[in-house]
Amino acid sequence: MRALVTGGAGFLGSHLCEKLLDKGWEVVCMDNLSTGDLGNIEHLIGRDGFKFVMVDVTDFIHVPGELHRIFHFASPASPIDYLKMPIQTMKVGSLGTHKVLGLARAKGARLLMASTSEVYGDPAVHPQTEDYWGNVNPVGPRGVYDEAKRFSEALVMAYHRYHGVETRIVRIFNTYGPRMRLDDGRALPAFMSQALKGQDITVFGDGSQTRSFCYVNDLIEGIWRLSESDEAMPVNIGNPHEMTIKEFAETVVKLTGSKSSITYHPLPEDDPKQRRPDITRARELLDGWEPQVPLEQGLRTTLEYFQSKLGL
Repeated sequence: MRALVTGGAGFLGSHLCEKLLDKGWEVVCMDNLSTGDLGNIEHLIGRDGFKFVMVDVTDFIHVPGELHRIFHFASPASPIDYLKMPIQTMKVGSLGTHKVLGLARAKGARLLMASTSEVYGDPAVHPQTEDYWGNVNPVGPRGVYDEAKRFSEALVMAYHRYHGVETRIVRIFNTYGPRMRLDDGRALPAFMSQALKGQDITVFGDGSQTRSFCYVNDLIEGIWRLSESDEAMPVNIGNPHEMTIKEFAETVVKLTGSKSSITYHPLPEDDPKQRRPDITRARELLDGWEPQVPLEQGLRTTLEYFQSKLGL
């Protein structure tokens, strides 16, 4: 079996490439390295069946030979990235998704698209179920990412219904683990890198907004099971354990043994007040899938990775 992983040098994409190789698949890893990092896949280069191709998926995509699966993970995914690259973010969600769907149709391959909990925006329904349509500001600064993913979902379903392409959609909630960038801008890498450097921990708002954090191995297992399932409609994959950002910051400070203080800054525009997945559909459809890695265990593994990157 042979798969294409777009965004394969990114945080999630690299873990997915590794999962597929471990299952005996051949993997074509495609990335333009705008937010990906060759360091994430250097341990895979030279493994039998692995090939890296530096390509922007908004351009023409050509993959010679058979292709059985396409995992479309190409996209800036953190606010610091998509606010810096708003047009590229919209292009990869529209042109890039169109290109990979065309390739899936030509090759007779099944396509799994990485969507996001951001399609729910600042949700008025809690926890978020897949049948909730969301509360998104299309012209706000975060709209470039939210609407790019919403458009991608609509385009994927159009190809599924009109052309009969086999498609899957995963809505990914907050995920953490090794290979996150220290300058990623999201809560965990920001808090952990600040704590390790002895800097103040930056919390936006009053810290009462909530998130749920899923360890990367659990997420990738859920994505693998979804790719093997018969479900074409979106499926939430994430950890339903919810905590406030303030609690999360305090957990990181305690874990690192840091003397950092927590400081509070204005909440960014359209930042969601609460975010927690309802994973009922995943449990029912994906052989009882649910997160297995406790937060403390996952954070310790992530901490070891960040310490190595900082030379500590």
